[in-house]
Amino acid sequence: MLDYKLLEALTAVVECGGFERAGEALGLSQSAVSQRIRSLEVRLGQPVLVRTPALAPTPVGRRLLNHARRVQLLERDLRQALPTLTSEAPRLRIAVNADSLATWWAQAIGPLCREEGVVLDLVVEDQDVGLRRLRDGDVAACLCASPQPVAGARALPLGRMSYLPLATPAYRERHFPEGLMEEALRRAPAIVFGPHDQLQHRFLASCGYHGPFPYHLCPASEGFVRLALAGMGYGMIPRMQVERQLEQGELVSIAPGQALEVPLYWHSWRHSGKLIEQLTDALGAVSLT
Repeated sequence: MLDYKLLEALTAVVECGGFERAGEALGLSQSAVSQRIRSLEVRLGQPVLVRTPALAPTPVGRRLLNHARRVQLLERDLRQALPTLTSEAPRLRIAVNADSLATWWAQAIGPLCREEGVVLDLVVEDQDVGLRRLRDGDVAACLCASPQPVAGARALPLGRMSYLPLATPAYRERHFPEGLMEEALRRAPAIVFGPHDQLQHRFLASCGYHGPFPYHLCPASEGFVRLALAGMGYGMIPRMQVERQLEQGELVSIAPGQALEVPLYWHSWRHSGKLIEQLTDALGAVSLT
């Protein structure tokens, strides 16, 4: 039989990123948290955390994290059935890509969070790598571009987000007066969301260009748009995020008629309780275009 206080300590250490902060979250000393982790490792006969070069769960630790998060959700259902049990606001740790967070996400899940008193711990992650968070037991669910669920989970298709290669009219005239010529693509500064973002590379490949190009790194959706509006570069921006700027001509496509369609899937563990089911239903009603 697992001691869930030990699992609670493991979850806190991973989520808080260290023993001291985990102790603060649990109301324990750092040494007490360390002792609980050691007790868990002694009971299992193997480590649950790697301490160096960076703190991270081992494969066994990830399996325990997955189990602990699912138990937390199931316990919420039990508290609803037995109101005499003490109950805290349910907290869901979810990986969401920044562009969804900047556009449709809040409107989709806001009503459920208000009605059920849910609080979210959102991990902002690129849509191409969010599934890794779920596989590692770091989150209870995620949005990502992969249709293939991990073992024990399910994937719900939500639709597609349309990305356009946008810049200011002045930027387009300065860098691409004759269209998307190879030399222009080699020299014109782009804007890339982060080291895992491949949208810019996919766009350039669709134009037949596979060489190097200068770019700004900007891991924030709002900041990304602001850099483009400031004429600092061109980048792949969700159409739904800049409809007003497109209508007013503040941003224009450097390749009219071209777009990248990025599919989005909602991944969650099976048998994780009523709350995940409700959240899945709310997201299933979303219509992405």
